[in-house]
Formats: sequence, C-alpha cells, structure tokens
Amino acid sequence: MSMTDPVMNGLTIIRNSELASKKECEVKPASKFFGEILKIAKNNGYIADYKLIEEHQKISYKVNLNGKLNTIKAIKPRYAVKRDEFEKYEKRYLPARDVGLIVVSTSQGVLTHTEAKAKKLGGRLIAFMY
Repeated sequence: MSMTDPVMNGLTIIRNSELASKKECEVKPASKFFGEILKIAKNNGYIADYKLIEEHQKISYKVNLNGKLNTIKAIKPRYAVKRDEFEKYEKRYLPARDVGLIVVSTSQGVLTHTEAKAKKLGGRLIAFMY
C-alpha cells in the first residue's frame, strides 16, 4: 500500500503525539523536504528538537515535543499563492492575525509566510501550525 501524502502523514503523527502528551515521536518514512518543515517548527518554538536517523537508505526523524503546539496540519490542495494574496489564507488557516504560521514552498526554499511576504515571494502552501 502506497502513502499518498508523506507530509500529511508526518504532521499527523506529530499532532497525535502532542495531543497524547508524549515527549517524543518518530516520523517514518520521511524526506529532506519534511526536515525543512521541522526546521521551521523548531526555529519558531513549536517543537523542542528533531534528529535525523538514516538506516539502510531509509530516513526517519525523532522529534522531541515541548507541549507548545496546538495544531499542525498539511494544506491540501497545495494552493499556489502570489506574493500579495497571503492575507486570504491567513484568515482561513490561522486563528488570529499574529498567531501561528503558514509554511510556504518558494523558489528560495521552504519559508514561513511572513518571511515570504518580507522577501516579496509567492509559492505553494504546504502546512500551517499554531
């Protein structure tokens, strides 16, 4: 059986572990793209730390949780957003104006929506968290 969306699967594992008040979880299979999402979550304080585990050409991540994550979800379909259209999606996915972040895949890599707005870039919406 094939997995249709590994990003959604990984974020669901993290969200369920957070709801169960676990201190850590393991996300597998994973990718380097998923690692970029974890890097953004760590830099913004939503997770404590993560560690890349490579065994026999299979990648997984061990994620240490800190209890500060209310929800984290993937956005499907992956909407294409122009640089001046972020406001509509902030209202749709985030609970308040300066609460949470949206992860965007741009031509300069994976960024938060505030970084993309500051650099005046558009991209595709990947996930949101608060």
